[in-house]
Amino acid sequence: MNIDKSEFMYWMERIMTRFDILNEKTKENQNALNSIDGEQLLDNQDVLQMLKISSRTLQRYRSEEKLPYYSISGKLYYKLSDVHQLIRESFSATKRK
Repeated sequence: MNIDKSEFMYWMERIMTRFDILNEKTKENQNALNSIDGEQLLDNQDVLQMLKISSRTLQRYRSEEKLPYYSISGKLYYKLSDVHQLIRESFSATKRK
């Protein structure tokens, strides 16, 4: 079974197009899983990297109720807007001192 180059390229383009479609659908599904009420959810790792804090500090923010969190299937999530609010409040507290 021999296939000429043009036919091979045609089929490869079709396959790559399908991969692109699958990739887009996967991204859409991932975004849907990482959001609630249209708002992006962050997990512990995301927040730790974003705020450049230790896991112990993040735990203290939760216990002091400085940062609201949501537990979904045993995993903790934070709304991006809540993290931004924590940042705004920490800047305000620093300015007052």
